[in-house]
Amino acid sequence: MQDNAIRDTTYSETAPDSAAVLAAYLATWNATDPRELSALLEAHWNADVAYTDPLAEVGGHDGLTALVAAVHAQFPGFVFTAVGEPDGHHRQVRFQWGLGPEGGAPVVIGSDVVVLDDDGKVVDVRGFLDVVPEVAA
Repeated sequence: MQDNAIRDTTYSETAPDSAAVLAAYLATWNATDPRELSALLEAHWNADVAYTDPLAEVGGHDGLTALVAAVHAQFPGFVFTAVGEPDGHHRQVRFQWGLGPEGGAPVVIGSDVVVLDDDGKVVDVRGFLDVVPEVAA
C-alpha cells in the first residue's frame, strides 16, 4: 500500500530566492544591449531553456534572444516591471509582470511560472497574458 502522506519537507529548505529569480528575469527582458543580454542569459538561463506563452514558443538562448529583441521592436521604450510579489517553492517561481512606458502604468500584464534546473538557472517558462489592450480593428 502506498503512503499518501505529505512529505515532511521544510519549505525554506526547498524554496528558491524568488525575488532574485524575478530580478534576473526582468533584467533579461529589459536588456537592450546584446552583450548585456548575452551575459544575463549565460548567468541565469539554462542553454536549453524552453519558453512558451500565448504568442511565442522558443528554445535556447538564441530563441530567447530573438524573442526579447522582437518585444523591444514592438514596444520601443517600454520596460518590464514586477506586479506584486513573487511566490516560489521547490525549483519553481511564479510572478506577475507588467510591460509599459518607464515610470508609467503597465499596458500589458502577464503571469509566468519559471522552473529552475539544479544549478538555479531558468530551464522552463510557462507564460500567460492576464491583461492585454484591445486593438482597434
